[in-house]
Amino acid sequence: MESADSETRCNGSSFAHGKPATSTTTEDLPVPPYWQRHQRNDSSLSYASVDNIRHTPITLEDHTDEGSEQCKALWAKHVTIDDYVIVSGNAPAVGAYVVWNCTVETLDGGPMKIMKRYSEFDELRRKLERTFPHAGVAMPPLPPKSVISRFRPRFLERRKAGLAYFLNCVLLNPEFSGSPVLKEFLFS
Repeated sequence: MESADSETRCNGSSFAHGKPATSTTTEDLPVPPYWQRHQRNDSSLSYASVDNIRHTPITLEDHTDEGSEQCKALWAKHVTIDDYVIVSGNAPAVGAYVVWNCTVETLDGGPMKIMKRYSEFDELRRKLERTFPHAGVAMPPLPPKSVISRFRPRFLERRKAGLAYFLNCVLLNPEFSGSPVLKEFLFS
């Protein structure tokens, strides 16, 4: 084990992974806390460092209060995709597509029925990513496309579950649920 002074560092005069580092110093870049350098000697035990860690407790917040801003933004309970219809094109298997019949259960009113194609879900996701660039991780990916299996029942059932999961994640997120992008998707 080498001493702490002889270890490779990422600054203007050192090497990172065998390549010269750029002229940017570490002081110029934001450093996540888990990248901070730990000073250890050969006799240090991993257990010793675990004892010194202070865990931040998880706080739970109740946003079901009528006056809560998050409660005002939420208006849906859940979404189900009930079934799908394969719409034929002009020639067999040419121009055919699938329409998904969705039911959105609302908090105040009755259920809302919408019919959407996969391309409309894809467009919704892209618009939400542009509108909320920091929240891309809050949206699950859409189920994959398949040219070969696109009309097979097993593939369509998996896609149905994936689209329902995606739509629930979007509608039940207070940040997305009040956005004009989502309203355009639902009401157009």
